[in-house]
Amino acid sequence: MSHTYERRVFAPVITPFKGSLAIDTPRFAAFCRWLIGQGAGLAVFGTNSEANSLSLAERRELLDYLIQDGIDPFRLLPGTGACALPDAIELTAHAAKLNCYGVLMLPPFYYTSISDDGLFRYYAEVIEAVGSSRLRVFLYHIPQFTGVPISHALIERLVAAYPRTVVGIKDSSGDWSNTETMLQRFPGFQIFPASEALLERALPLGAAGCISATANIQPGGIATLLHEWGTPGDAGRQARVSAIRAVAQRQPMIAALKHVVAHFTLDAAWRTVRPPLTCLGDAEGAALIAQLTALDFSMPAAERLSAVCRQPRDCAAAASAPAPGC
Repeated sequence: MSHTYERRVFAPVITPFKGSLAIDTPRFAAFCRWLIGQGAGLAVFGTNSEANSLSLAERRELLDYLIQDGIDPFRLLPGTGACALPDAIELTAHAAKLNCYGVLMLPPFYYTSISDDGLFRYYAEVIEAVGSSRLRVFLYHIPQFTGVPISHALIERLVAAYPRTVVGIKDSSGDWSNTETMLQRFPGFQIFPASEALLERALPLGAAGCISATANIQPGGIATLLHEWGTPGDAGRQARVSAIRAVAQRQPMIAALKHVVAHFTLDAAWRTVRPPLTCLGDAEGAALIAQLTALDFSMPAAERLSAVCRQPRDCAAAASAPAPGC
């Protein structure tokens, strides 16, 4: 197993909604450009993107929009896993046609106690149906949500069958022993922990970087940690990104991320989530911002993303306005 890659951070990009709960596509694209400018790749349609609250058509159209808007497809790692095999094939084929860096594929969920044989057949059917040499599949292990773990034996089997296609995995299990075992067992496989707090342990074992929810709010800090790993200051950089991660994950992650982005972009509309999710409460949101402020946290140039703050006098009102749908 041999793959060449650079360490990268991908953000499962949060999805902005209008008051009507339709996707705010221009706002989404602007935020994607900001993330890229801070050094992050775009794992659009991940868990924290509210991907499973988006339709297939919305995901296809949003991906098309990003490409048409000038986003480099090599920056894109869209989520294409789905319960229904035809849906997974459709989304994966679309991403491959656009020459995205790869796809991040959940296993089919809802049915539990699925065998490795069934999962192998699912991934194999997608790969064979897409039939593209440009396709790069990153498995997505998040059993606490899916109820369907991706075993080490399944990884080994998929890599043996599709060595140029199945090239990595995101481990969102939260189980360090699982991540550590994969890093030791599959050298050269692109293994991404789901938290930057694990990088100090994962990078020496060959981790490819991380795909982290909190890359939405601290992409630059994580990118710097990855790019400067092994140089003086590692401990301080690691401590800082870990502290920010710890604050954010004390609240429901999607609502917390959107609250932070709303605050620092001076754009309360960012707080909106699609049901059944709910926005962060005012008290929880204020506590979150206070805790981040105590860490001297900032999102460089984020205020330039505001769609509503046109004049300086409007900024305070924009930042504190109630979000549509909250």
